[in-house]
Amino acid sequence: MDPLKDIRWQQRFENFEKSYKLLEKYSQQELTSEIEKAGIIQFFEMTFELAWKVLKDYLEAQGFIVKSPRETIKQAFQMGIIQEGHVWIDALSKRNLTTHTYDEAFADKFVKEIKEIYYPIFKSLHERLSGD
Repeated sequence: MDPLKDIRWQQRFENFEKSYKLLEKYSQQELTSEIEKAGIIQFFEMTFELAWKVLKDYLEAQGFIVKSPRETIKQAFQMGIIQEGHVWIDALSKRNLTTHTYDEAFADKFVKEIKEIYYPIFKSLHERLSGD
């Protein structure tokens, strides 16, 4: 393992952890205002971005070469670092969609999905990489 790459994924993990903790905090609250819903969607986007990048750095520290989020997710799933690869791929699609679309009905549905579907995969990744 390359020591610099090993340090890089750990540093990226610290940033992921901060974002994950914010998502965790707000996933457990009832969100009623438009600004609260927009906020949790933003936390999802940030957490997803950091999650796939920490996976990429972790895989590179293990000697793998991955370039895209999709490639990273597939390799991490094959190695058993993440579970529910299809949910991760769906999260990637949703992240891409949220950056280009805003619709109140979509936002309401997506906030529910963040809490019920996507937060748990980030929690699982956090537990796996932190050793909890």
